[in-house]
Amino acid sequence: MKYPGANAWQVGDSQVLANELATLIIKGIKTASCGSFASYQQEESAPQIGSYNIILDGQDVPVCVIRLVSMRLVRFCDVTAEFARKEGEGDLSLEYWRKEHQRFFTREGYFSDDMELITEEFEVVEVL
Repeated sequence: MKYPGANAWQVGDSQVLANELATLIIKGIKTASCGSFASYQQEESAPQIGSYNIILDGQDVPVCVIRLVSMRLVRFCDVTAEFARKEGEGDLSLEYWRKEHQRFFTREGYFSDDMELITEEFEVVEVL
């Protein structure tokens, strides 16, 4: 296999969002992502720096392969405008990022301004 140990998943929590974010990743606009540290700890096979991951669209079709190049533990309130821009969503502002991620984490079940996040930066290694 070309990418041994690669996990495959959708980004986002709906088909529409998965399609939108997969497109942003392929175009190189979205080069970062994040998740709550709590949910990260519950994953059996959490990503590691250097690992390859296959991104699926909303229909579970593989669209590209990314490689994780950086991971950091950051509190929600400490996320920078630079990181928000790398997430590639909306108008690329920190304000937009905060509003949408507060909504996302609230839907996921928990939000607080000082919650810990795992921030990830990645590069596209192959478009499928």
